Amino acid sequence: MRRFLIALQFLTILPVPSPRHYHPDDLGRATAWFPLAGLCIGGLLYLTDLLLTPLFPRHLTDALLIALLALITGALHLDGVADLFDGLAARGNSERFLSVMKDSRVGAVGVVGLVLVLLLKYAALLAVPIYLKRSALLLVPLLARLTQVLIMTRAKSARPDGLGAAFLNGMGVHQLSLALAVSIPLVWLLGHWAGLMALALCILWGWMVRCYFTRRLGGITGDIIGFGSETTELLALLSITAGTTLLSRLP
Repeated sequence: MRRFLIALQFLTILPVPSPRHYHPDDLGRATAWFPLAGLCIGGLLYLTDLLLTPLFPRHLTDALLIALLALITGALHLDGVADLFDGLAARGNSERFLSVMKDSRVGAVGVVGLVLVLLLKYAALLAVPIYLKRSALLLVPLLARLTQVLIMTRAKSARPDGLGAAFLNGMGVHQLSLALAVSIPLVWLLGHWAGLMALALCILWGWMVRCYFTRRLGGITGDIIGFGSETTELLALLSITAGTTLLSRLP
């Protein structure tokens, strides 16, 4: 329970009780609980949808849900999206890339990338069939936090300091195994075959993100983890809609 609370503290702005004692490896070991923390985020979206649906048309409700998702997480991962797009736009070697990402200022490319991700997430949520929408609200944050664990597993830190390094020091394959053991039954329960297709796509995407930036920068950073999480939410929404469409066409 202590590490679950640590996961919630890091991933959300929710006023959860603070554990009295910390171990140096607690941040890394808490990653096993990331999918369940994502499910809690999804639960808040689910309840909000129940409250807003009778009051507003769907397009407005979905926009408010995307805004709430950013609010619950303190826009932590969205900051990573902006920083990473700025880094990709910078010309130069890995040191230049890391320097640009570390800069607290957001450039034009970072703003464009951030806006595009948010708009696409909104459009993707709006496209989810209405009978799957609330399942998707529960499932998508879970898959995004599972992808964070996948990106970090056996990864190297591109910097000796920072949040990425703090998490990598205390985690390993054991945390990923536990995260998968929790996630797979929940994915099946919430999304059935469409959910499993989304899970497979998210696992592939997380592996690609880790491999690409390990080659490009020699490791990963907190911004890369945040970018992977936000883009996974988008991919999961797209996959649920596409998977449902494809499955409906099968004889």
